[in-house]
Amino acid sequence: MSMTAETLEQIEFNEEGFFVDPQAWHEGLVPELAKRDGIDELTEEHWKVIRFMRAEYLAKGAGPTVRVLGKSSGVSIKELYQLFPKGPAKLAARIAGIPKPRGCI
Repeated sequence: MSMTAETLEQIEFNEEGFFVDPQAWHEGLVPELAKRDGIDELTEEHWKVIRFMRAEYLAKGAGPTVRVLGKSSGVSIKELYQLFPKGPAKLAARIAGIPKPRGCI
């Protein structure tokens, strides 16, 4: 199911671009969310990180830090910075529709 940018306009974001209501997120929004953050093409590695972020949030009530992401997601910290150059944990959390992880500025 493909979503348009108009769908994003119906969602409430906070001043930093994070979902006010993480339940409003679904995978169909990911391509537009990624484009909004300068990622034009999503690879399987992007999806692996986005899904990991979402699962961690749903399981623990908070998104993982970059260190946890690098250790547990199956994507190295070096790769994380290549995939999400503006700050992997913060950017991946925004695209995954979850609140900003602790420790992110």
